[in-house]
Amino acid sequence: MRHGGGAEESGDGSAPVKLSAQCRLLLLVNGLFATANSLSGTFVNVYLWKVKNDYSMIAMFNLSHHITMALVFWLAGKWIKEHNKMNALRTGVAVSAVFYSVVLLLGTSAVNYVVGLGLIQGISSALFWCAFNVIYFEVTERDTRDKFNGYAGLLTSAAGMAAPWISGVLITGMGDSAGYRLIFSISLAIFLVATVCSFFLKKRKPLGRYQWFYGVSMIRQKKNPWRKIGAAMIAQGIREGVFGFLIGLLVFIATGNELKLGNYALITSAIGLVSFMLAGRLLRPKFRKWAMLCGIIGMILVILPLFGEVSYRTLLIFGIGTALFIPLYSIPTTSVVFDIIGKNQESAAQMVEYIVLRELGLNFGRITGVLVFIAVVTQTTDPKMMNWLLLGVGSSPLIVWLLLSRWLRQAGVRDA
Repeated sequence: MRHGGGAEESGDGSAPVKLSAQCRLLLLVNGLFATANSLSGTFVNVYLWKVKNDYSMIAMFNLSHHITMALVFWLAGKWIKEHNKMNALRTGVAVSAVFYSVVLLLGTSAVNYVVGLGLIQGISSALFWCAFNVIYFEVTERDTRDKFNGYAGLLTSAAGMAAPWISGVLITGMGDSAGYRLIFSISLAIFLVATVCSFFLKKRKPLGRYQWFYGVSMIRQKKNPWRKIGAAMIAQGIREGVFGFLIGLLVFIATGNELKLGNYALITSAIGLVSFMLAGRLLRPKFRKWAMLCGIIGMILVILPLFGEVSYRTLLIFGIGTALFIPLYSIPTTSVVFDIIGKNQESAAQMVEYIVLRELGLNFGRITGVLVFIAVVTQTTDPKMMNWLLLGVGSSPLIVWLLLSRWLRQAGVRDA
């Protein structure tokens, strides 16, 4: 049985499929959200670093973000399931605007309020992504999820390509103070446009009563697939928690120039755009298992050049390689989990609880990764130790593959 209304034309694994108007509108909102965050979010950590060169301070900002995101995701599940999920999506966008407004008001004193700033950003991320994932599940089907995820990755890559480069040009050309104020202000405007566009998404019905501890009950069952899926999400989050902020910061530290960081984002995101486009078009459920393994191996191998030296050149090799390989990892990972959620009517009825469980796992992993990072940098910032940290954290996707391998084929999802 199918769940969601995303397909105008179903596929059999080889026939082309189309995305509905609601799918395309949801992609637009996601693209605008990604653009606004790419324009300014890429440089928030750099902005803080330039005021105070402290890895632990940057890590605390991100740790606060992930802890808040996990808690609010769990709490927001009730609002999204029992009330108006569209308002939750819009509130998430609005709180992002608040975040950048606060950064503008605080200026250089923002380094004294990193925990509070992380809290605001965590609220925004939780509300937006919890609502987005539920709506995404409702408007897509098994046949359209790989295509939707491919286009979502394409739009994110396009945003990550153009927006940081524009920011780098503006900051370098106008100077730190005026440049940062301008890019944060542009982000505010884009968030407002995203909010307006979200009103064209159809209001969707409440989904029943929210079960606060449903995820815990699933994990406690010995043969329940979500024991392994939850562990896989934790492993996935470990890499995201560290790489999400550290790579851009390392590029800036290596170059000392926002424009070069923008150029880095332009190049790597351009590669990612093409890679996601091709993966979204060509990847089929029957290829997920081995495509994902190839992607993971590639993602690990591109870390190795950093052991020679951490320079713009080696970071660029890493960035280009990651952009090439990560669609083979991220598209199957996302698609297979949502296929499992939608495997039957009973499972689909608890999709909010499952989505919350998935995100709690991801954020627990992100928190774990950031705590490991803090533990290392409080002892040493020696480049060799940082490289081993990157390699260890960057290898966590192998655990994801091992835990999800049973369901990485379409037939396995049906039998889950």
